[in-house]
Amino acid sequence: MPPRILASADIGSNTVHLLVAEVDGDQVSRLGDTNEWISLGEIVGREGKIPDALADRLIKTLDTFRRQAASQGAEAIYVFGTEALRRASNQERVLKAVRVATGIKVEIISGPQEAELGLRGAWLDCEGSGPFVMVEVGGGSAQVALCTVDKKGKPQIEHEVSLPIGTGTLLAHHNLTAPVSDEAYVALQSEIEARFAELPSIDAVRMIACGGVARGLWRALHPDGEREMAAAELDYLIWSTRRLPQDIIGDRFSVKPKRAATLLPGATVYRTLMRRYGFNEFTISRFGVREGAILGMAKGTIPGRAL
Repeated sequence: MPPRILASADIGSNTVHLLVAEVDGDQVSRLGDTNEWISLGEIVGREGKIPDALADRLIKTLDTFRRQAASQGAEAIYVFGTEALRRASNQERVLKAVRVATGIKVEIISGPQEAELGLRGAWLDCEGSGPFVMVEVGGGSAQVALCTVDKKGKPQIEHEVSLPIGTGTLLAHHNLTAPVSDEAYVALQSEIEARFAELPSIDAVRMIACGGVARGLWRALHPDGEREMAAAELDYLIWSTRRLPQDIIGDRFSVKPKRAATLLPGATVYRTLMRRYGFNEFTISRFGVREGAILGMAKGTIPGRAL
């Protein structure tokens, strides 16, 4: 397969993110990687819809991304939306406005589709054997997939669930403000534990995480780039972020203010899932749904819009 330059844009519940990449067979090389923080998950969690001002911002962001992808040589782009758009009561009106203003048709993908794309992407740097748990926590939801590896070394999803415990959703539902009171944190942790209690058992040998929240934890705790995250590290992060104001959290962990707000709920989701399956550490992938979409476009299983 000759190399191709393709683009994918993910309208997530925290950020809208553009990837431009060269794909050659099963290899993906990033050429451009940019994002705009819009917090759709938290706002939809509070209001149930996307306000007009935020829809306008989304349209401007996607139009900028379309032009940027073209300038970097992409021949086609695939734009997809996840949990926040799935839940927004005015999704049809917003997506029509996007299409009229930019010419971009946004596909809203399901939870299982999101998990499949995430697995395709994460497998680029997390290949292995044996059953495993894959999780992607976003702003609106958490995708948890219980997976196996077949005799050819290909990963297969055996069970998948999308749970409404993304960081933006949790921030909105529990009205979390830093520092976080003991009462508020107990309520947060209780909800997450209740959601994970419904997951089936699996004799998994490892856990893989992908997506923006996992990479936010990675940047906060591992500026050296080490991809193995230990339970004790998350325990420390949770202890710290529960008692500090948001600006101090940002300074201490060298993250932007909006990312600082997601560290506590994000770390709590991952730590609770680790307890559920008895893991002391997990691996963070550098890749995810956008790389999975690029691979799908290259193989002809995902349609892109010509640029």
